[in-house]
Amino acid sequence: MAKIAFQAITKQFAGSNNPAVDAVTFEVNEGTTCMLVGTSGSGKTTLLRMVNRLIEPTSGQIIIEGKNILEENPILLRRRIGYVIQQVGLFPHMNIAENTRVTAEIAGGWSKEQLNRRVDELLELVGLPPAEYRKRFPRQLSGGQQQRVGLARALATDPAILLMDEPFGALDAITRARMQDELLRIQRDVHKTILFVSHDIEEAFKLGDMIAVLHEGHLMQLGTPVELLAKPNNDYVRKLVGADSILRQLQYLPVTDALDGKPEAVSSAHWGDLPGSTSDATLLEAMLKLLETNAPALKVQNQDTQEALGYITLASINQEITKTRSNIQEPEETRI
Repeated sequence: MAKIAFQAITKQFAGSNNPAVDAVTFEVNEGTTCMLVGTSGSGKTTLLRMVNRLIEPTSGQIIIEGKNILEENPILLRRRIGYVIQQVGLFPHMNIAENTRVTAEIAGGWSKEQLNRRVDELLELVGLPPAEYRKRFPRQLSGGQQQRVGLARALATDPAILLMDEPFGALDAITRARMQDELLRIQRDVHKTILFVSHDIEEAFKLGDMIAVLHEGHLMQLGTPVELLAKPNNDYVRKLVGADSILRQLQYLPVTDALDGKPEAVSSAHWGDLPGSTSDATLLEAMLKLLETNAPALKVQNQDTQEALGYITLASINQEITKTRSNIQEPEETRI
């Protein structure tokens, strides 16, 4: 795995009055997915493409595994970074097995047997049974299936870093949701450091461990989905992530934010009668369960240890949402 560190990274294109990316500094921890979001022209794709040096920075540094990538051979750098784009770019004259293994073949060091095993592993990983798909050609696959092959190809050399530039943007809503779920499943297995450009805030909230919000080349805020909703840095972030939306707050804020009391506040006899919720549930999930069961409260337990954390009620959910909304009415006008 690898950490990506942007240090005052800047890109000024010739003929442009303002930098496309302006002194951006932040880190993407190893094994996490960081979403790059913002309106068109905010610098998302420019920032992404500087990581594998498809675009060369004007100034600043990008540090991967403790090394400044600008001091590396760009060809060798790209061979150890996976890259997935919206257009997929499969070779039409190659079958799926050939398309999948092409980056590993170029990198070298793989025997024919190793390449065959790797192709089968990767096709299984992305949900395409090898016996059924390895001899097909791209024209025989749907858009979603082609995108899966593109992802498999990007993973062929087992790169520590995966760059994804709106890979699901051209897919229909149902296929897009399936691909998002597939990426989440794969990431649980392989733990890559992923930098993912998206125009879709819902996609960013679903996939991202962290979200970097960009505007006119500046980094406006870096945080978890919950942090962006609960404490947006400024009005731009607040509007972009929909922090004013009660539904979005319910969808993403955790039940632990709205605990109404500790376990000892409920008698042991009554505690056992309460329906339960795990600590990784959202306020929306808790609210729906309270309404479905007509229970006065839900007991909340740690999802891993089953330790009792407290209880939550409709009143405490309402109180937390009211508090969150009051906190974001006048966000601080700050930049990081």
